[in-house]
Amino acid sequence: MTDATLAAPSSVPTGQGSPKGPGPVLSLRGAELTLGDRRLWSGLDLDLFPGEFVAVLGSNGSGKTSLLRAILGEYGLSAGTGEFLGHPFHRGDPRIGYVPQHHLSDAGVMMRGRDLVALGLTGHRWGPGWPSPRRRARVDALLAEVGALAYADAPVGLLSGGEQQRLRIAQALAADPQLMLCDEPLASLDLRAQAEVVGLIDAQRRRRGFGVLFVTHDVNPVLEVVDRVLYLGNGRFRIGPPDEVMRSEVLSDLYGAPVEVIRAGGRIVVVGAPEQPHHPVPRRA
Repeated sequence: MTDATLAAPSSVPTGQGSPKGPGPVLSLRGAELTLGDRRLWSGLDLDLFPGEFVAVLGSNGSGKTSLLRAILGEYGLSAGTGEFLGHPFHRGDPRIGYVPQHHLSDAGVMMRGRDLVALGLTGHRWGPGWPSPRRRARVDALLAEVGALAYADAPVGLLSGGEQQRLRIAQALAADPQLMLCDEPLASLDLRAQAEVVGLIDAQRRRRGFGVLFVTHDVNPVLEVVDRVLYLGNGRFRIGPPDEVMRSEVLSDLYGAPVEVIRAGGRIVVVGAPEQPHHPVPRRA
């Protein structure tokens, strides 16, 4: 296994591109990101094709979330190039959907579910905007797609974590994205809610054909739907199908220390991966 990306995934999900089909929605070549005095990763090559689901794994401080921020144009690459649909990364591209980590909303927050979804149509800066029959119909359609119509008028702060994540997925779908970035969307959710969120994102990427970059600490909730795994660690990376990357010898080489990958009951457990020191760093344009 080398540090170079594979030319195309070994399994091709519905709608996914290939070397003979549509080009990648996301492309990184020799990409490096250094924040403060820390180099998070370097030499990163990645092509993400339409309809492909890539999970991003690694220990705390390995640069998983920072990778998403670079794609969103919040961080500038220190070296190499990055393109979305053939153009350099920049802030505010509506064709990129974003599902954040779940943080339970305060019960005192009275914004309704439909208002949260409407922000995906009108933008966070200006709020949900004035109501109109057309906008309401569009919001209702998005709520129906994620199975959230039943609590569309409930205050977000009173909803469960899984219900709130359904609303955030609907919000991310509002602009009909071609790339979906998911930053630890399963954190703090129970196993049932995790399965529902993964199933929903998987169904939407197959139906709509967008690529998915899914940051997670645990590969098990996405193991049945993921095409490739990008594992970041020790400033380096490995990428490939889960069976090729999630192996003791591969992760031990990545970290330069003994790491054991245990398979039991259809689950994968990584033991001994060293945590990398995390230092606050200034935001970069």
